[in-house]
Amino acid sequence: MTVRVEAAVDSFAGALAAQEAKVHRIELCGPLHDGGTTPSAGLIARCVDKLLVSVHVLIRPRVGDFVYSDDDFEIMKRDIAVAKELGADGVVVGILTPDGEVDADRLAELHAIAAPLRVGFHRAFDSVKDQDEALELLVSLQFDCILTSGAAPTAALGAARLKHLVERAGDRIGIIAGGKVAPANVVDLVQQTGVRMVHGREYPGLVAAVEGL
Repeated sequence: MTVRVEAAVDSFAGALAAQEAKVHRIELCGPLHDGGTTPSAGLIARCVDKLLVSVHVLIRPRVGDFVYSDDDFEIMKRDIAVAKELGADGVVVGILTPDGEVDADRLAELHAIAAPLRVGFHRAFDSVKDQDEALELLVSLQFDCILTSGAAPTAALGAARLKHLVERAGDRIGIIAGGKVAPANVVDLVQQTGVRMVHGREYPGLVAAVEGL
């Protein structure tokens, strides 16, 4: 079994350390203390230019909820174009409607701007009212992966739901477990859920822990 590790980083030093730890992918973010926002163009460029590991850029125009104004949306479109121009391998987005559903129309527009980059859906997924319905919609929009804790405060607490999502997704879309995933709990999490990719900030320990699986 191969379990991949995605590292959440918010600096070039962090990205370099993640590569040295042999993570499989980096989610590049602005400051993570508030959940992360879109990183600067300079940081994206530096990581893409200097690193060999795959770099996926978080596209989040502000902290708070995932219901965005027209201005927020225009910012997201431009940020995706910039990440693409700078050579990122993928982007990670998430937009919801006021009713707690995936905003299909806006996401389709963002996906088209990002093409041919890989496009993932971030933990806004844990705020949707119906995750099964949202998963099917994201499959139809040709998203590559979903980052989720199974709608729980942590991935460990959401393990039963994560298992269900992994089974429902099959090979149609990737399910990435995120939410306080740590070296101490990652093996149990993988064994309980069948997830094949985990996301976290404790990446050296995570890589070492999953190597034995």
